[in-house]
Amino acid sequence: MLLVLPGPGPARARVQRRATRRAPRQPPPGPCGVAAKPKARPRPDPEPAPEQEPDAGWGDRIPLEILVQIFGLLVAAEGPTPFLGRAARVCRRWHEAASQPALWHTVTLSPPLAGRPAKGGVKAEKKLLASLEQLMPNRFSQLQRLTLIHWKSQVHPVLKLVSESCPRLTFLKLSDCHSVTTDTLLMLAKSCCQLHSLDLQHSMVESTAVVSFLEEAGPRMRKLWLTYSSQTTAILGALLGSCCPQLQVLEVSTGITRNSTPLQLPVEALQKGCPQLQVLRLLNLMWLPKPSGRGVAPGPGFPSLEELCLASSTCNFVSNEVLVRLLHGSPNLRLLDLRGCARITPAGLHDLPCQELEQLHLGLYGVSDRLTLAKEGSPLLTQKWYHTLRELDLSGQGFSEKDLEQALAAFSGTPGASHPALCSLNLRGTRVTPSTVSSVISSCPGLLYLNLESCRCLPRGLKRAHRGLEEVQWCLEQLLTSPASPS
Repeated sequence: MLLVLPGPGPARARVQRRATRRAPRQPPPGPCGVAAKPKARPRPDPEPAPEQEPDAGWGDRIPLEILVQIFGLLVAAEGPTPFLGRAARVCRRWHEAASQPALWHTVTLSPPLAGRPAKGGVKAEKKLLASLEQLMPNRFSQLQRLTLIHWKSQVHPVLKLVSESCPRLTFLKLSDCHSVTTDTLLMLAKSCCQLHSLDLQHSMVESTAVVSFLEEAGPRMRKLWLTYSSQTTAILGALLGSCCPQLQVLEVSTGITRNSTPLQLPVEALQKGCPQLQVLRLLNLMWLPKPSGRGVAPGPGFPSLEELCLASSTCNFVSNEVLVRLLHGSPNLRLLDLRGCARITPAGLHDLPCQELEQLHLGLYGVSDRLTLAKEGSPLLTQKWYHTLRELDLSGQGFSEKDLEQALAAFSGTPGASHPALCSLNLRGTRVTPSTVSSVISSCPGLLYLNLESCRCLPRGLKRAHRGLEEVQWCLEQLLTSPASPS
């Protein structure tokens, strides 16, 4: 019997066709019967990018004039070194800007190994000197202010470079420098015709060198700083001889090793030799005014004097009579610093001719208990200068509670008047009372510093220095809200 199988139906045929379409096509066999690998389609070549020059950076796009102004702001805030030296290594444009002489108008030079053994210090000074030989001719042509610190052996070569390359130098400071000779200072005086300020404090300089310098450059000298030593008398002798008639600032301070020999200062001769003096500072110095003698007419005074500082941490011989000899012709005095001058009394200060005093410092620090301090007279000070005083220091004074109350009441003023200018008040160690303190704070809204340390009449927690408007106002709130409990 013949068996006939039925053919595929329509549904099965459709399934087979779908499977055939999904199956991957096999490449035709190669010559050896091995299937050939599919050929990868070649990728189209990318279009060539337009050629661009290398980006020089934003530093090169800034105009040189603008870059110099930017550098000038940084130099004004931090000085030219080390910023300009580092900026010069960034790129050519920055190097050009950092090399502008206008930026190098104030320079401080100190060997990097200052304070090391002598051999290492000399080597460091010579290395820095070699760099200066290249820098000074190109960058220091407009140098105006130069400070040398800790130079021990190469001061003369450095100052020789300065005299050759810095014709506009106006200020020179030598701090802790040795081997400063007469030839060195004379060379500067002749080469730097605009040099008018010299600071020799804490440096080893012979008096003959300073005197020779003042004789050469004296007519143009404006400012002079000295450290007192046994040779200072010779330098002051040159000043008394009118070699510096235009001198405006004179400061003489004691060194690290105190000289026990008092300095005799002929006040009247100094007034004649330096008639244009505006600032006179004799700091921490034991000095004696030379007796004027009987029948001697008073000196011309210092008509332009604006600042007198006689502050000292030890006993001194400044009295009311000495103060009158110094200030009888100084109506424009603005700052008077008499810290440590225990012999000065309020009555002596009240007789001074100055009417516009802004800063008065009468603090006594470390004064012997055997000295009898004035207990009355402080109102004489505030009633005379309450309208101009910005800073007042009465620390350590022995004025009574009532006397201080009357003195500080002068700052209360009158209704409708302008507020006092007082912004700093030092009452450390005085007998000021809480009511007096609260009154002065309320009357002086511009008070930014108030020192109440060791004030026995004040409650605990307030006997400290209050800095800033917030702290001063907090002190006022505490005084007004808490009961007074002195301790």
